[in-house]
Amino acid sequence: MWDIDVTYRTELSATFERLFEKVKVLEQARPLPSIALLKIKEALSIEWTYNSNSIEGNTLSLRETQMVLQEGITIKGKSLKEHFEAKNHEHAIDYLYTLIHDGYILNSKDILSLHGLMLRSIEDDFAGRLRHGGVRISGANFVPPNANKVSQLLDDLVDFVVTNPLQLNTIELATFFHHKFVWIHPFFDGNGRMVRLAMNLILMKQGFPPAIILKNDRKKYYEALNQANKGHYSKLMLLISQALERTLNIYISSLPDSDDDYKPISDIVQEPDIAYGQEYISLLARQGKIDAHKEGKNWYTTKEAINNYIANRKRKR
Repeated sequence: MWDIDVTYRTELSATFERLFEKVKVLEQARPLPSIALLKIKEALSIEWTYNSNSIEGNTLSLRETQMVLQEGITIKGKSLKEHFEAKNHEHAIDYLYTLIHDGYILNSKDILSLHGLMLRSIEDDFAGRLRHGGVRISGANFVPPNANKVSQLLDDLVDFVVTNPLQLNTIELATFFHHKFVWIHPFFDGNGRMVRLAMNLILMKQGFPPAIILKNDRKKYYEALNQANKGHYSKLMLLISQALERTLNIYISSLPDSDDDYKPISDIVQEPDIAYGQEYISLLARQGKIDAHKEGKNWYTTKEAINNYIANRKRKR
C-alpha cells in the first residue's frame, strides 16, 4: 500500500553516511558522562517543547518555556492553555523516554497515550482519541482521508514502520512516517506536535538523539510537507537530517575527547586560510553538503568540514 520514490538518495547519500557515522561515534562512547547527559537531555527537552509548540502558534519564548517547566512560574500575559501545552509536552517527552529500549516495537497504543498526555486539560474530549469526523488543514495541498479510514490507516502505517518492507534506513523510515502521519491526520488537534514526538520513537530506538525541527524553519517545514504530498521527499528528508545533525553535534561535542569546534559560518569565513565566502559556505550548509547545523537563524560548521568538502570535490574532478 505504501510506496516512496527514493531518487533523493543520489543527493543525500553523503549526508546519510555522515549521520550514521556520528551515531557510531556515540555508540562507541557509551556510557556517556552522566552529568553531561542529564544537562543535555534537560536542555533539549526545553528546546523540543518550545520549538514544537511555537510551530503551532504557542507564544511562549524559549526563556519563558524554561521558566514554566523548570521553575513552575506563571508567565503574565500568556494564556493558561499555552502553559498547559508546555507542561503537557514535557510530560509526553518524559513518557517517550520510558518507551525507548532495545526491544521496543512501535504501536498505535503508545501513540494514543502520547497524544492523551499532550492534550490533557486542553481538549479532554479528544485527548488520546482518534478523530471521528472530517478535518481540513489551512494552507495544505491535500484533504485528509475520511475519518472511517483513520484507524486502519494508522495501523497500516505502524505496521509499515515495524516490518519495513522497502528496507529504508532509519532516517528514511522516520521521515516517511512523519509525512504519512500528517497526511492521515488521525486526531482533531495536536497532529503536528504528536508526529514530532512519535517519529523520534523510531529514531531514538536506533541510537539517534531526538530530531528537533526549529521554529525558524516553520515555513521550510510546511513547504517540505507539501512537496512530500506530491511524492517528492528530498526537502523533508534533508530537513529532518539537518535536525538530527544538530543534536548529534551537541552530544558529540560533549564527549571528553571531542575536538569539534563548531563556529558561525560568518566567523569562519573571516579566517585567512578560508578561501570561500559566507554565501557559498552557507549554501553548502543549507544543502546538507557539509557537516553543519543551525542555531536560531545562524549556521554553524567547522573549518575541517569545509576543507574536507573542498578536498573531496577536487578528487572527484
